[in-house]
Amino acid sequence: MEALDKITSQFASAMWGFPLIILLVGGGLYLLILSNFLPFRYLGHALDVLKGKFNNPDDPGEINHFQALSTALSSTVGMGNIAGVAVAITLGGPGAIFWLWVSAFVGMATKFFTNTLAVMYRGKDTQGKLQGGVMYFIEEGLGKKWKFLAVLFSIAGLVGALPVFNVNQLTQAINFILLEPNDIATGLGTNLIIGIVLVILTSVVILGGIQRISKTVSRLVPAMIVLYFISVITILVVNFEVVPQYFSMIFTDAFAAENYKGDPMLGGVLGGLIILGIRRGAFSNEAGIGTATMAHGASQTSEPIREGLVAMLGPAIDTLVVCTLTALSILVTGIWQTSDVNGVSLTAAAFKDSIPYVGDYILLLCIAAFSISSLFSFSYYGTKCLSYLAGAEYKHYYNYVYIISILLGATTSLSAMINLIDSFFALMAIPTMIATLILAPKVMKEARRYFKKYLE
Repeated sequence: MEALDKITSQFASAMWGFPLIILLVGGGLYLLILSNFLPFRYLGHALDVLKGKFNNPDDPGEINHFQALSTALSSTVGMGNIAGVAVAITLGGPGAIFWLWVSAFVGMATKFFTNTLAVMYRGKDTQGKLQGGVMYFIEEGLGKKWKFLAVLFSIAGLVGALPVFNVNQLTQAINFILLEPNDIATGLGTNLIIGIVLVILTSVVILGGIQRISKTVSRLVPAMIVLYFISVITILVVNFEVVPQYFSMIFTDAFAAENYKGDPMLGGVLGGLIILGIRRGAFSNEAGIGTATMAHGASQTSEPIREGLVAMLGPAIDTLVVCTLTALSILVTGIWQTSDVNGVSLTAAAFKDSIPYVGDYILLLCIAAFSISSLFSFSYYGTKCLSYLAGAEYKHYYNYVYIISILLGATTSLSAMINLIDSFFALMAIPTMIATLILAPKVMKEARRYFKKYLE
């Protein structure tokens, strides 16, 4: 296991080097400037689209705007927001959250462009069914000579979509919050039982396809965000006297990097802190990675810009709201400085500290909803990747590999899981960002037509 941890750590560090940071953050900034800060100027219109004001049942696609965003959010509003933020604070302190925010602001522009392209350049699978996603907009938008990028994205997606991190952290949460306090011995046996229960729950939903997945998560996602929001506000009220202090530390520590415990990068500890924040941000909101394009590409619309506008709300909800709530709940309790636990266990300790008796159980309920909804969406992404590579008639085989990987995630270490998924997310980001930057002018041409038609 130690050897596996070392190999995955080295691979993740190599993938998340300076070139990829430039591609994600520099590329996102370019898109933000190219669009004249469009994501922030049309937030109101994006909300109107999300509420169904422009829904048309005759439009091509399988699911409505709200279901598409819920499906995408169910994969991003997950353990990255609870365990991922805890990991970021453990390694980087409060300053890591500032760089998480930077990735979200930039990510809103990236999401607008990538998901507009997912609808602009939909293709057909081997069964003649309309499909959207990075692999399709590369092939349809850039042509066959760029197909190698589409293949790279799809191969990386087969591993990147595996649920090992979410399952690992849900298992850890059940052990830490439910079993160990009740004197139930935990180990391989209990982890395996948890894995089997998750396999059964997941199988019932994912074998029903995108329709069943989208209907399930469109009910689950709003409810779990509201419950989590109320819980964290309670923690902040209990610790209200230190909230301003820690909120300001997010800004000051972002440049001082006094609490960074990781390896120096880009010439120093500040560089290491920046990369840590951006890595965790990418894992949290997946802007520039491209997985969400497969959900938004299935949206029922004839106007690509509408789906781009809806998609850009993702990082705002996911990172600016949910991740910030998690960060503040950990910071204001001071548990990040006194506890030696990591990941989801750190967040659980913060909840237990501020909401006695029931706090950690409320968190467990939120974690279960976050994790299980993520399991549904990522399985869909994996089947889309296999469908592109091998043909739609073979896509269902991915679900069987996916189900086995749930058992793997429940019984292996946290660090290996994080590094494995981080590495393949990086491999997915390369073709996604290259294709998006090349096709960005076509998105802007479409945007000018759309806004002239509907908002002038």
